[in-house]
Amino acid sequence: MRVEANDIKPAASHAKFARLAPIGRLCEERLKIAVVGTGYVGLVVGACLAENGNTVACVDSDAAKVDALRKGEIPIYEPGLEEMIPRNVREERLRFTTDLEAAVEASDILFIAVGTPQDEDGSADLRHVLKVAEGIGKAMNGYKVIVNKSTVPVGTTRRVEAVVAAATSHPFAVVSNPEFLKEGTAVEDFLKPDRVVIGTSDARAREIMVELYAPFVRTGNPVLVMDAASAELTKYAANAMLASRISFMNEIANLCDRVGADVGEVRRGIGTDSRIGASFLFPGIGYGGSCFPKDVKALLKIASDAGAPLSVVEAVDRANQGQTRVLLPRIEAHLGGLAGKVVAVWGLAFKPRTDDMREAPALAIIKGLLAGGASVRAYDPKAMPAAQRMLGGGVTLCPRSYDAVEGADALVVATEWNEFREPDFERIKGLMRRPAIFDGRNIYNPALLREMGFHYEGIGRR
Repeated sequence: MRVEANDIKPAASHAKFARLAPIGRLCEERLKIAVVGTGYVGLVVGACLAENGNTVACVDSDAAKVDALRKGEIPIYEPGLEEMIPRNVREERLRFTTDLEAAVEASDILFIAVGTPQDEDGSADLRHVLKVAEGIGKAMNGYKVIVNKSTVPVGTTRRVEAVVAAATSHPFAVVSNPEFLKEGTAVEDFLKPDRVVIGTSDARAREIMVELYAPFVRTGNPVLVMDAASAELTKYAANAMLASRISFMNEIANLCDRVGADVGEVRRGIGTDSRIGASFLFPGIGYGGSCFPKDVKALLKIASDAGAPLSVVEAVDRANQGQTRVLLPRIEAHLGGLAGKVVAVWGLAFKPRTDDMREAPALAIIKGLLAGGASVRAYDPKAMPAAQRMLGGGVTLCPRSYDAVEGADALVVATEWNEFREPDFERIKGLMRRPAIFDGRNIYNPALLREMGFHYEGIGRR
């Protein structure tokens, strides 16, 4: 069901929420909100809700992390947060704490935004979510709206309801409110969402949630209210669809390599079809990050448990696993083997505008290069601290991009950061032992580089 903010009638069921109605009162009085979890999702949600005038407490069990956030030290790189968080802390709209009980008692709406890592069987691990739900239940002092913001399997709303009900006698509602934030543009995505999905059958909770999001959808983008199970599945279905487009185009690019076609031309040819569109049709070395790999596998587990296997999604997962290593045999073939060779890697994060290296294709490439006996010199504009933790001393991490290519036999471009798009190719050629570029993101002009004397290989480029 699509609900417009102006269609919601004033709440009348509970005096505590009288300030939530009529529409527009959010600008006059601040809502009190707690966000449990200060990862990529929790920090963005907390900061953006505070930016809109609400009073927000971000809760985390990691005391060192909370202390750092209080000092204005942001543990992740996400454009906009470094300015937004200190500003809202100064204005006393945003605070950080380890005290879940106090945050629950002081809040009207409680967002659960903790991690749901992939379990051994591919399912989402809900231990953190359920532990937080139990803590909320024990601390409740009145009616609360509990919001599942973490990506969770179908049925999690019911599980959270059961856990909370076992710990409290106070009334409450549990809502599924999946996030659709893209790392690198997450702040903008939250402030100007293309849609908001709210999963609840509770009329009072629906009214509160629609009121909360009304300021963010003033341009007319929809607030979609549905049952909780549909909302939970919507998140997985959306990510699986986007992953499918990426893997499909990667396979078309691989076919282009075999038949002599140019995937750039093919992409333009299908992307201008109004039924298809151009987004997520750029081929490369596979998708990564904290969402697509994990959510695709979790959806497969959900389907398997339900006795409804998803053959298309299974193929997407297999295709992506192979795509992350598609450049390795080409590099090895050009260099006549990897042993003793030096390979530079530009880009370690799974995508630009983030420092997130989880499931990054660069990791699969580096692992394969090292296994073949090559030495790796790497650089990334933002992910170097994460790389130091994940790669240790096995890779030489360079302070500048040109330092990485010095003495290299090949350069692999694994992430399409803007600073890599127009480098000094003459300088690169002079620094390298062999002028060879393997462009995993198709950001360079093949003809130009070949004219300059480079060996160039992209993904599906003629």
